Amino acid sequence: MKRITVFCGSSCGNEKNHEVQAILLGQVMAKKNIDLVYGGAKVGLMGAVADGVLSENGKVFGVLPGFLMSKEVAHDNLTELIIVESMHERKTRMNELSDGVIALPGGFGTLEEFFEMLTWGQLGLHKKPIGILNVDKFYDLLLQFIQKMVDSGFLKEINQKMILVSDNAEDLLSKMENYTAPEVGKWIKKGNE
Repeated sequence: MKRITVFCGSSCGNEKNHEVQAILLGQVMAKKNIDLVYGGAKVGLMGAVADGVLSENGKVFGVLPGFLMSKEVAHDNLTELIIVESMHERKTRMNELSDGVIALPGGFGTLEEFFEMLTWGQLGLHKKPIGILNVDKFYDLLLQFIQKMVDSGFLKEINQKMILVSDNAEDLLSKMENYTAPEVGKWIKKGNE
């Protein structure tokens, strides 16, 4: 893996450890010579992960829609800041630039971006590893809900296993480096079909 896209909050949330772990993830990525692709902001966990990479002389590529320039406050020390027209173009460009995806804590935007990349993988549009850095068990309830999708017959277990989870950056990156995408389609057959 040469580049990883990280989706995360444009705020730091209420737990100081979320910011600490975002910085640490960035530092670990840089030490492993993995470039960061992210939303381009200098605020929140977005800024923290970028600062972590930059603190270890790593490369950071930000992708920011023009209309968010004032709200998300573009980071001014990036290797490259790419300005795009729309949120969809942002995700598409981030996908093109990266070899994998990690979600840190965040809100609706983080989940939307994470699930779109996960869905693209499920549909076979890419074979990239997709991970959750489950800082302070932030994603535990979501992971329980995804298990409910499997139990209810809406998601194949093999597709559930596409989500790589760890609370440790080194461990998560190791899982991502060893990932093999499933070869089966997403569609679930009814009964004995």
